[in-house]
Amino acid sequence: QVQLVESGGGLVQPGGSLRLSCAASGFTFSAYVMNWYRQAPGKERELVATISSFGGDTRYADSMKGRFTISRDNVRSTVYLQMNSLKPEDTAVYYCNLRYYGKDYWGQGTQVTVSS
Repeated sequence: QVQLVESGGGLVQPGGSLRLSCAASGFTFSAYVMNWYRQAPGKERELVATISSFGGDTRYADSMKGRFTISRDNVRSTVYLQMNSLKPEDTAVYYCNLRYYGKDYWGQGTQVTVSS
C-alpha cells in the first residue's frame, strides 16, 4: 500500500533553514509527480511545490519562489523540500502528497515552526 512518511521539521529562527524529507513506498516512485503542501493553523491546505517524475520540472507557489527548492531521489524513493530564509508565516504542518489513480495520498505531516 502507498505510504508517505515525512521528517525533518522543527523549530527554527527567522532567516533559518530546514530540509524536509518524504520517504515513499508502495508504488513506482519514479513514475509519479510529487507535491509538498502545507497547512497553517486556521487556514486551508495550500500547494507549496511540485516536481515531475524525473525531477526536470519544478513549480512553486509565488510566496516560496527563490526560497524553497523541491528535489527528489528516485533511487531512494524520497522527495525533499529545502527551505531557506524562513519566515514566521511559513509556520505550518508540511505534507507530502501523491495523486495515484485519482486518489490523493498524504503523509502524517511534519511541523515547521519559525519563531525567535
